[in-house]
Amino acid sequence: MSSEYQNYIDGRFVAHRGDTIEVHNPATFELIARVPDAGADVVDEAVAAARRAQPAWEKLPAIQRAGYLRKISAKLRENVEMLATIIAREQGKVMPLARVEVNFTADYIDYTAEWARRLDGEVLTSDRVGEHIFLLRKPLGVAAGILPWNFPFFLIARKMAPALITGNTVVIKPSEETPLNAFAFTQLLAETDLPPGVFNLVCGSGASVGAALTAHKGVNLITFTGSVGTGIRIMQAAAPNLTRVNLELGGKAPAIVLNDADLDLAANALVASRVINTGQVCNCVERVYVQRGIAEALTEKLVQRMAATRFGDPLADETLDMGPLVNQAGLAKVEQLVDSARAAGAEVLTGGKRADLARGYHYLPTVVAGCTSDMAIMRDEIFGPVLPLQIVDDLDEAIARANDSDYGLTSSIFTRDINAAMKAVRELQFGETYINREHFEAMQGFHAGRKKSGIGGADGHHGLLEFTETHVVYLQTS
Repeated sequence: MSSEYQNYIDGRFVAHRGDTIEVHNPATFELIARVPDAGADVVDEAVAAARRAQPAWEKLPAIQRAGYLRKISAKLRENVEMLATIIAREQGKVMPLARVEVNFTADYIDYTAEWARRLDGEVLTSDRVGEHIFLLRKPLGVAAGILPWNFPFFLIARKMAPALITGNTVVIKPSEETPLNAFAFTQLLAETDLPPGVFNLVCGSGASVGAALTAHKGVNLITFTGSVGTGIRIMQAAAPNLTRVNLELGGKAPAIVLNDADLDLAANALVASRVINTGQVCNCVERVYVQRGIAEALTEKLVQRMAATRFGDPLADETLDMGPLVNQAGLAKVEQLVDSARAAGAEVLTGGKRADLARGYHYLPTVVAGCTSDMAIMRDEIFGPVLPLQIVDDLDEAIARANDSDYGLTSSIFTRDINAAMKAVRELQFGETYINREHFEAMQGFHAGRKKSGIGGADGHHGLLEFTETHVVYLQTS
């Protein structure tokens, strides 16, 4: 096996001679690599290395920790094409979006580094004469980052950068579906002078590496992005050690389109939100509630735009709008949800089946009208290029149906009425609401869900605090 695919522990690449995992190109079915399927013993080594490195890393001034982060981001900027090509090949992302992911990752690391001089605590008022009360923010220790496959490269930074700037060390587990970009990231990181043990990478399945990390006594925070089912299992594994968890889980994002909306703006945003990464984005639109007065006009625009979406192998044509789904399970799930909606009386207006291509997990861009709230397609996460539509009579009905969900990550509304928009903001039970735009968060915001969409959040000032704990000091002076 190529040394390119070795785990990275305590500042060095470690040979792996055990089981391996095959990595395939989802657009072509090509076998592109075999990577380590490490076990609990390797996880033990990585966590031990991170624990050894953490005290010295914490003692460094934050501005020095920021300097190391900037060296990593500079390496990424020098290798955008190489990294984007790896992402496109193993995940199926179109090349323009893969480049965006790499550049956004570098920007995110630089943004996080800027917090070095802004990490602060509080001075509290005391009831006693001569006493001073200080609330300090300190690192947790070792953070375990368990990554998804849909934005695998960016999620390295989302978990690593805030952990490192606040004085933690990390162990990263990439998704077994998309590990190659993480190995490339690590090779570039290894070319910097980041101290050994501060960043560690262990590749393997959820059953091996994931299970060992989440139950490990030496881990102080588990930060995970992925499915609700896996999130529940992580909480169960973390419970005996009372390990903190930060979970971004599934989404079933509603979009509300009212009669007074700009329909071209709404149609463009909805399609962009559903086509990006082939619909495999937890915060993007999963269901549309359209007011009766403009339902026909909006539906026509959506069908036209979705039917015109170009798809295929991202490495064969850089002008495509989307690539394949990541694997057979994802394709089968999309197929099942659309078929069940059709069987329940919904109408497929475009798409609605696997694409007629010789290779790849491709599904046609799809619009499904006549949906009702009891259909699985309106309740379960699709994670594919499918827009289900349900007609509502007014905003109150739309909000009620939007809130009737196990999920609470993102939402949106399209209207020219500021009063309607603000009513939606007040009443929608979601961590984010987008008004007259596509679903896509900013790095300075706070990306957090409610209900089964997760615990805690990421990004911005509040995201940094997820990697810290408080220490209150009472200083009595004479």
